[in-house]
Amino acid sequence: MNQDIELNTWELSEEYQALSDAVREFADEVVAPVSAKHDEEHSFPYEIQSQMAEMGLFGLPFPEEHGGQGGDYFALCLALEQLARVDQSVAITLEAGVSLGAMPIHLFGTDKQKEEWLPQLASGKALAGFGLTESEAGSDAGGTRTKAELKDGEWVVNGTKEFITNSGTDITRLVTVTAVTGMSEGKDGKPKKEISTILVPTDTPGFTAEKAYNKVGWNASDTHPLTLKDVHVPKENLLGERGRGFANFLRILDEGRIAIAALSTGAAQGCLEESVRYAKERQAFGQSIGENQAIAFKIARMRARVHQARLAYYDAASRMLKGQPFKTEAALAKLIAGEAAMDNARDATQVFGGYGFINEFRVARHYRDSKILEVGEGTTEVQLMLIARELGL
Repeated sequence: MNQDIELNTWELSEEYQALSDAVREFADEVVAPVSAKHDEEHSFPYEIQSQMAEMGLFGLPFPEEHGGQGGDYFALCLALEQLARVDQSVAITLEAGVSLGAMPIHLFGTDKQKEEWLPQLASGKALAGFGLTESEAGSDAGGTRTKAELKDGEWVVNGTKEFITNSGTDITRLVTVTAVTGMSEGKDGKPKKEISTILVPTDTPGFTAEKAYNKVGWNASDTHPLTLKDVHVPKENLLGERGRGFANFLRILDEGRIAIAALSTGAAQGCLEESVRYAKERQAFGQSIGENQAIAFKIARMRARVHQARLAYYDAASRMLKGQPFKTEAALAKLIAGEAAMDNARDATQVFGGYGFINEFRVARHYRDSKILEVGEGTTEVQLMLIARELGL
């Protein structure tokens, strides 16, 4: 055996374990009891968001000098996994608030931008969104139609955005939007859109969060289309280098895929836990249904998916924190965990039978919620493309 190979059992440190246990307890005792209500009412869980803010969850990966907890991205992932076991809407509110709302400012903002925005966002007293997706733009940056023109020291932004999380709550204060700020020459000599990112406070005249979507799942998560009509913001609201907006956001997506993988792992774990409990309690033909091999094997496969998903996102997070390349591992983690969540939700619904089709049961909500995990922040097909590209295909 090569003694130079370091074996890693992925055993959590005491600090990580304490965080995971604390968030698990919070999820079970505070989040779970109100999840069905918020899902049915399509209402944003302000009381849950406020308590997560008090726990410091929105500041986990940010430095203390900007109001954060001085932790790291893996700590955020552990929190997301525990929350998603019981409520994916709550988990995605945290994930988007940190990964998409605050992280771009932390990574690419000026000192002034960080001082102004990060303390609000890291404390959870305010939320921010990231306006990337449009009707013809998302994975395809070339489809971006929103424009920003520099006039008299101000950016004038016009366009629309779609599917923007945390963009219309009572505490949303900022949305970072991608916009075409000019044209440049591409590698093939043809004109190419210059895409930049611009900070737009939500109280800016001309900014409108339109009516919230009526979604299949994630009903307690805030999601809106946005309209920007002659929105004027100072030229200093440019985030990062001009023309690097989409490139910078790709870095955000690489990290975000690890977070979504953690969330997906939590969803898959939640389906497993509910199925084990129900299989032991539910009696049919004089015995618990878990004694039937067909049910037992189905649940065993669910357990295998959770294990694989967790190892995948732990590996990607470990590489990221060590400063190693992790793009492919992040894509693998999101692919594996997203499919694990969807497969486990489908199998859990089958284990529960008719009750699995009733919305008040957690597995039914997971069944509706989990499909978006194969779509949002990079579709399954995009992950496959990235993995194949790394293989030289």
